[in-house]
Amino acid sequence: MFSKVYSSSTHGIDAFLVEVETHFDMQLSQFTIVGLPDNAVKESRDRVTAAIKNSGLEFPRRKITINLAPADIKKEGSAYDLPIAIGILAASKIVKEDKLSNIIFLGELSLDGNLRKVKGALPVAVQAKKDKMSLIVPTESVKEASIVEGLNVFAAENLNEVVNFLNGNLDLKPVKSDLNEIFSRINTYQLDFSDVKGQENVKRALEIAAAGAHNILMIGPPGSGKTMLAKRFPSILPPLTFDEALETTKIHSIAGLIPSNTALITERPFRNPHHTISDAALIGGGTFPKPGEVSFAHHGVLFLDELPEFKKNVLEVMRQPLEDAKVTVSRSKMSLVFPANFMLAAAMNPCPCGYFTDPTKTCTCTPPQIQKYMAKISGPLLDRIDIHIEVPAVNFKELSSHAMEEESSKIRERVVKARMVQLERFKNKNNIFNNADMGTSEVREYCQLDQESSDLLKMAMSKLGLSARAYDRILKVSRTIADLENEKNILPQHISEAIQYRSLDRELWNH
Repeated sequence: MFSKVYSSSTHGIDAFLVEVETHFDMQLSQFTIVGLPDNAVKESRDRVTAAIKNSGLEFPRRKITINLAPADIKKEGSAYDLPIAIGILAASKIVKEDKLSNIIFLGELSLDGNLRKVKGALPVAVQAKKDKMSLIVPTESVKEASIVEGLNVFAAENLNEVVNFLNGNLDLKPVKSDLNEIFSRINTYQLDFSDVKGQENVKRALEIAAAGAHNILMIGPPGSGKTMLAKRFPSILPPLTFDEALETTKIHSIAGLIPSNTALITERPFRNPHHTISDAALIGGGTFPKPGEVSFAHHGVLFLDELPEFKKNVLEVMRQPLEDAKVTVSRSKMSLVFPANFMLAAAMNPCPCGYFTDPTKTCTCTPPQIQKYMAKISGPLLDRIDIHIEVPAVNFKELSSHAMEEESSKIRERVVKARMVQLERFKNKNNIFNNADMGTSEVREYCQLDQESSDLLKMAMSKLGLSARAYDRILKVSRTIADLENEKNILPQHISEAIQYRSLDRELWNH
């Protein structure tokens, strides 16, 4: 006796169809799963056996062989429990087979037959729509799967519900998500720039960074507000588009990081890993590669606090994703590409004690100590950070002021206008959506300078010893400053302000 049902598995952030084939032999009871299953899949034998029996259904006393095809790709996780159980029941003629060719099954079974939440429901749903199939998932996973329009997604609480639905004894209705209602909740940030007293220069730099999707480094003494400002950075970023939200949610879905009450990630991610993080956890990796923090921050912000405290090898692996907006993780068995189009926001003290640039406190560090501390941040990594800004300590007058600070919503309005200018500019360019995405040819085309601006930049390059990459970064930031002012041409004042955001690191690193 034989049956075939369909499930799905993820490969990177995309899914592919898996055929779950079941074969019975007239031999002693035995249960074998083949097709490169991992330990979680192998343990399905015990979960499926108990779930079928505890659901009041008959478990066949025969040799059962389950094949997960394609057999040359590793199968991971507990989501195969439900399709394996349905395959066994179909081969036993307990379940009718007429609907099985059009449905993808996904779900982990508890020993009493109830269905538990699984990872990767969203990418599976996207693939199911492409394959023109329906999808049955646990109730806890249905919200994220149902945001894919044009797909019939059914939610089931337990194995019996699935069996009765397939046999025509239960009418399950497709679940639909209201995208308008989901997106009405966007930008409800608890943290706001109006909470921050003073630091107008830093707020300006963050506004420029948000408007052009530029990376930013904040340098200042302890308690000057670097972390406070960084945590409010997402509140001034443009809202996620549906395509951006879908791609971001897929990454979080395969890692099982989506709350059960959430269908879609509608706010830009803010990831803040501790400085003890490994390079594999930051970039992604493992025997069977999984996304890292740079991918979880996709379309959002990756905040690295106390930047020099991170291991140097961890920081250096960020060079490629900062340049290419993606991560390629290669292992002997597979090579996967994860998207990593994030904005880097970093903060650090200017020296080990933290008070080198503080006019009110004495720095206790020696020049070699400061040099060693700053050398932890390599030149190539610094070149990939567009904006460097000093964050001075806030004085008592500013802290005690009752004056109202500008709200994030006002800053975001200006940022969104600047982004709209950029979208119009790059509408005929592939994979370029903002100024930070520009390549060398786009910089040449859209960042042309008059003679005065060119002379100013030439002088800055020679005096500060800036690299060719820094030259491009200055032009990109200048273009963003001009966009914020709705200015078609880059003027000398735009170049001058952009140069200020490249000079601070040289003063400190050359100390």
